[in-house]
Amino acid sequence: MKKYCLALDLKDDPILISEYKKYHENVWPEIEQSITDSGITSAEIYCLGNRLFMILEVDNSFSFEKKGKMDSNNAKVQEWETLMWKYQQALPIAKKGEKWLLMDKIYEL
Repeated sequence: MKKYCLALDLKDDPILISEYKKYHENVWPEIEQSITDSGITSAEIYCLGNRLFMILEVDNSFSFEKKGKMDSNNAKVQEWETLMWKYQQALPIAKKGEKWLLMDKIYEL
């Protein structure tokens, strides 16, 4: 089992942050299905202020390339992503078109 940690920011607006959290209380079933179909076995998102931190645990079938292809061919995922972008903003270090950025593990006990 492999683990990935990613970061993204929300727009720094309390109303938008609250709406974003509400959407994640009831994620669309098609989105959850697309997550598990890609080989993600566990996904958690944490929020501090407007900073998001996501932890993914994946099986051996998972790759970011595979997930990207699956998502680009899934109309419901594209609808969700467009909706979520209303609330999200790229990290200051993100390149054009990047959203969630993969974090480097720098310590483990």
